[in-house]
Amino acid sequence: MASNISTSGAEQFVVERLISGLLTGSFLQHKELLDMLEDVDVRHARQRTLLHIGVGLGKADWVEELLARGADADITDDSQQNALSSAEKMVQQFPEDIDRKKVLNLVTLVHRRDQVILRRLEASSSRSTDHVTPAASRECDIASLKSSVDSLRREMKSLVRQLSSSLEELKSQVCGRDALLRCLEEAVTSTVEDVTSIKCGLIGEASLSQPTSDPARARQECVYAMMRKTRIVYGTGVDEMRKIYDRLYDEDECTACIIKFLSGDDRVKVMVDFESINIGRMKEKFVDLDGTQWNGSSRSSFCEFESETVYLGANDSCGKREKLVRSSLAWALSQLSLRLVFDNKGRPYSKGDVEREREWMGALEELEERRKRGEELDWRIHYALNRKTLEAKVCWLVAAVPSIIAYHGSTEGRTILQNNYHLLLSLYSNNVIGTLLASAKVGLISISHAFSLHHGVN
Repeated sequence: MASNISTSGAEQFVVERLISGLLTGSFLQHKELLDMLEDVDVRHARQRTLLHIGVGLGKADWVEELLARGADADITDDSQQNALSSAEKMVQQFPEDIDRKKVLNLVTLVHRRDQVILRRLEASSSRSTDHVTPAASRECDIASLKSSVDSLRREMKSLVRQLSSSLEELKSQVCGRDALLRCLEEAVTSTVEDVTSIKCGLIGEASLSQPTSDPARARQECVYAMMRKTRIVYGTGVDEMRKIYDRLYDEDECTACIIKFLSGDDRVKVMVDFESINIGRMKEKFVDLDGTQWNGSSRSSFCEFESETVYLGANDSCGKREKLVRSSLAWALSQLSLRLVFDNKGRPYSKGDVEREREWMGALEELEERRKRGEELDWRIHYALNRKTLEAKVCWLVAAVPSIIAYHGSTEGRTILQNNYHLLLSLYSNNVIGTLLASAKVGLISISHAFSLHHGVN
């Protein structure tokens, strides 16, 4: 039976799984995770709640469920956007998107309902304080109204948790076999954790710390791990490199998932030249995925699958080439993450996954048809389509998604992808992000422990 949990490392894990679910599927597939949350308004990166993320992605089913569970539509994020203002902005950007219009209708209805409740409470308060002068009671009334609304929201959340708990108890009583399977799963998971703990103890680590519930520290841990994998071959640029990783982590889930995954993989290496705009001094010649031979002086970044190494020319990374350097690194890191997580020569699906392969081939064929018709495409898309082999085309095409976002920023980048390459963005969100985040969990535990040892944090 799923149980409620407090704000902890475990809850942070649940929140990240839910965010992955928002990107990859319907809420029905993640209902048990929602039932486990103590607070549906728990904050994530940039002070966004699950409702903020659901609204931004246009996930009507998620938004409807979150509102039904008492999600507060008036909470603002770091950019001072609440659910209503964010929904209105999304409809302006994507006027033809039916789901985003439905999201706006849902949030608008909840906003109007809350306004009606406030007016009724205000009227009730006015009748009960007719003997008090308006000037003397105004501040008291406002505080009372806010307190009443907050109380209603807490009561709604409490009722939802009680209902979820009751339903789970009924389910466990009726579905005995499911209960036994869950017990077996818990036992296996516990055994794996015990074995992992013993293994780590044998190699000199006292214990494994739980993933941090603090988003800021989680970010620091991932960036710290990436810096440990990075070697600056020429020049000095430790602070600049850290800022690049910080920006990729903070920019968008499309780029953050790459950093989260690669930071936990010990095989990853990043070589940087801060004195050049190309990789020629580090890698004079190399062979690309499609067998094409290149001179290193003609490329600003390169991902070498054999050695699991990324090369980057980062000169002027804080100047005019800042966006280009960040975009080039995102492109190469994305290719390496595909190679490591799917183990299928850089393709964005596992070996034998015919359905996913068919979807990506459909996206590739669509773009090739558009190019034949003379449509204007992003240069990264052109570059991918010009590769000589099918596997190289697909790998470069997938990596174009985080590269475009890293160059233009999350808002503008997603708008470009949504308007011009909707299928490509959808496949990346549905097939790649969730896989990277799910595979990153084990690595993040050891990162947290290493970070704590390095910085003397308990």
